Amino acid sequence: MPEVLLDFPRAWVELVDPADPDQVFRCDLTWLTSRWTCVFGRGCRGIYADAPDAGCCTLGAHFADADDEARVRAAAADLTPATWQHHRRRWVAREPDGARKTAVVDGACVFLNRPGFAGGEGCALHALALRQGRHYLETKPDVCWQLPLRRAYRTVERPDDTSYLEVTIGEYDRRGWGPGGHDLDWYCSSNTEAHVGLEPVYVANAAELRALMGDPAYEALAALCEARLAAPVPVAPHPADG
Repeated sequence: MPEVLLDFPRAWVELVDPADPDQVFRCDLTWLTSRWTCVFGRGCRGIYADAPDAGCCTLGAHFADADDEARVRAAAADLTPATWQHHRRRWVAREPDGARKTAVVDGACVFLNRPGFAGGEGCALHALALRQGRHYLETKPDVCWQLPLRRAYRTVERPDDTSYLEVTIGEYDRRGWGPGGHDLDWYCSSNTEAHVGLEPVYVANAAELRALMGDPAYEALAALCEARLAAPVPVAPHPADG
């Protein structure tokens, strides 16, 4: 079976943020040392069977905040009809609750260039970053460049009446999509077909992790990941690695 079950033993580590003693990172070493890689355009089946070429771009992307939308707006201004298939379409949509997101056109995100487009298929914002020699986290919505990394927060109360902010860094599995995640026809994070990377996640996605954690915390995490991989038999490997 190519996709493994959601619940399996995982190795977690906690580390105090070197830049903020009141913040503790709780990191999933099983995920971060796994061999997951994005296989869009080279094996990705898409989250819906009737849109295999759309990857996970079928629903559009909700903006995290005004800064997120402003960054995408600035990037979109650099796109042209030759590089963006839906250049003349309105690209911001508003949900009934007021949330703002990228519009959906013909069953996928407005920024997704479809197969056969002369300017190249795939995310127009991603391609823009590559042409400009930038990282795509500078051009794409937050949710897009983070997936399938997941950052979550909670306040932890200690027995001595002190507290700290716990920041979890882990795998954005099906449950991260909410109840509808279980209905996706295909999903990559725990799928053996996507665990074919040449580098572990913490290396291949270092730029994203640095953006999510800050450089000092990432360096501390990377050292722990390296130590885990150097162990003769790492505890609780990701079962999708095979």
